[in-house]
Amino acid sequence: MQALERLHPTREMQPGLIERWEYESARHGTLTLIANVDVATGRVIAPTLGPTRTEDDFARHLAMPRDTDPEAPWMFVADQLNSHKSESVVRLSAERCDLDVDLGGKGQSGILQSMATRAAFLQQPDHRIRFVFTPKHTSWLNQVEIWLSILARRLLKRASFTSVEDLQKRVLAFIEYFNTTLAKPFKWTYKGRPLTI
Repeated sequence: MQALERLHPTREMQPGLIERWEYESARHGTLTLIANVDVATGRVIAPTLGPTRTEDDFARHLAMPRDTDPEAPWMFVADQLNSHKSESVVRLSAERCDLDVDLGGKGQSGILQSMATRAAFLQQPDHRIRFVFTPKHTSWLNQVEIWLSILARRLLKRASFTSVEDLQKRVLAFIEYFNTTLAKPFKWTYKGRPLTI
C-alpha cells in the first residue's frame, strides 16, 4: 500500500457539480499488509504490517495466528505466491507440527528440493498445519482477497496519508472497526447456473 498524500484538498460536491479530488500526490513510502480472515467469523486476525513481503516475513506472520491456539489444527488458504511455498514456511510447519522428518536441501533433495515438493508437503491432509493453494487467477476464492478489496474501497481509495506511520495507524484502526462492526462470514450467492442475458 502506498502512503500517498493529496497535494490539494478535495472539492466537495455542490449542486450541479460532482466531488473533485486531487490527482497529484506526494509519495511517503509503502507498507505491506499480510492478513488472515477467519472464515467462520469474517474477522481479520493477527495482521502484520511492515516494509517488506519476503518469505521470512510470511513465515513470521504465520506463527502469529497459530500461536493464538497452539494445539488446534490450522488450514491456511493461500494463492500461488512463491513465498507461500518457501523453505521458511516448510521449516515452520514441520517444527510446529512436531514432525521429525528429513527436509533435505533447497534445490538439491527431499521436501525442500523444489516449489512443487514443498507445496505437496504443505498440502498434506494429515498435518495439523495445512495449506490449500488456490488455482492461478482465482483470487475471488481466497476470502482475504475479498477483504482486501473492502479495505481498498473503504479506506485506501480516496484517502490521504501524511506518512507510512499514519497509513499504518489508519489501517489498524480500520481493522479494529471492521472486526467490531462489519465482520461476518462471507456468503457467496452464485449457484453455478450459467449467466444469461
